[in-house]
Amino acid sequence: MRRGITAGALAATLALAAAGCGSGGESDGAGKPGGELSGKVTWWDTSTVGSEDKVFKKLAEDFEKVHPKVDVTYVNVPFGDAQNKFKNAAQANSGAPDVIRSEVAWTPEFADLGYLAPLDGTPALKNEKDFLPQAAASTKYDDKTYAVPQVIDSMGIFYNKRILAQAGVSVPKTVDELKTVSKQIKAKTGKTGLYLRGDDAYWFLSFLYGEGGNLVDADSRTVTVDNAAGVRAMAVVKDLVDSGTAKTDATDGFENMQAAFKDGDVAMMINGPWAVTDTYGGAEFKDRANLGIAPVPAGSVAQGAPQGGHNLAVYAGSKNLEASYAFTEYMTSPESQATVAKELSLLPTRTSVYARPEVEDNQIVGFFKPVVDKAVERPWIPETGSLFAPLVTEYTKVLTGQSTPEQGAKATGGAYRELLKGWK
Repeated sequence: MRRGITAGALAATLALAAAGCGSGGESDGAGKPGGELSGKVTWWDTSTVGSEDKVFKKLAEDFEKVHPKVDVTYVNVPFGDAQNKFKNAAQANSGAPDVIRSEVAWTPEFADLGYLAPLDGTPALKNEKDFLPQAAASTKYDDKTYAVPQVIDSMGIFYNKRILAQAGVSVPKTVDELKTVSKQIKAKTGKTGLYLRGDDAYWFLSFLYGEGGNLVDADSRTVTVDNAAGVRAMAVVKDLVDSGTAKTDATDGFENMQAAFKDGDVAMMINGPWAVTDTYGGAEFKDRANLGIAPVPAGSVAQGAPQGGHNLAVYAGSKNLEASYAFTEYMTSPESQATVAKELSLLPTRTSVYARPEVEDNQIVGFFKPVVDKAVERPWIPETGSLFAPLVTEYTKVLTGQSTPEQGAKATGGAYRELLKGWK
């Protein structure tokens, strides 16, 4: 039996908010026409500590200046912990934040569990038609809107221009070219061509899409990760490691990958706009012009990278709904998105923001916008966020030689059918 916010409790909470109840149930103007907004908002931010978090925290502080009677408590929660931490807190009706920065795949899951407040008709969802359609898609569940898109992203291949020039090679456009280029880089410079992250299955998706595969077909309720395309994709990543094209490891993959690329130990990595600010901090990229970014190499069938991003969602059990709605609107406003794009090179979710000079002139945003336009949407089903756990287990086994591509794909498919009851 599901615990947490029931439909009755949610209705009661919304009714209290409409009556103007502020933090702790005191009526102090929140929600009243013409009243000054007040209350307390706890925000769980899941952005990268040391780079992204500073910008988002500053925006939260700026919101307090606009609404001096609203106290925002900023909490940075490690991305890898946030999904389960939020579910546990919401289920226990204790400790959940008023607003959470939700990875796009978490939103339908949280909504299905009854943990998010619907935002249709609230101040949180302002100028809804301004949002990119593919960004808005991840906020919908059961014909309602449960989040507001904050940033959207996809992945490309980052490359060290100096190393490629030293080796006399061009940026690879296909996986086959990646192998050829990496062999020449090794021969001319002694560097490994690619760092392939091995502890996160999100990095596997570009190769899966490249072979014409996908995790599932939501329309036909069919598991597809273990079909012929899925097996080929597992074989492709395994071959990249076995051939010496790529190095990998099964733990601390992001940090090790970033360090190897920033120090010039590898010539290339696959990553997203969230990694740009940190990459610029590396010794190899003190001259920012040395960083190049291109589309991920195509497989034997297609070229594509996964659509990612983050939404802001409001907890259904919040006692500060009106302040939370206002905070969510502020943090996803055109002005805030322009600031984030300028400072962090993260892509806006509002169409209008791309016309602003500070965004239009951003080289990283300029590259990733066409990539995002062609990115492959993940299935926006409640279980999407849970599909990665079994996949990363088998992906890691294949990369480290503990399993074959056939075994890895088959085991992942079996786990999916256990998770998705009734699916083929």
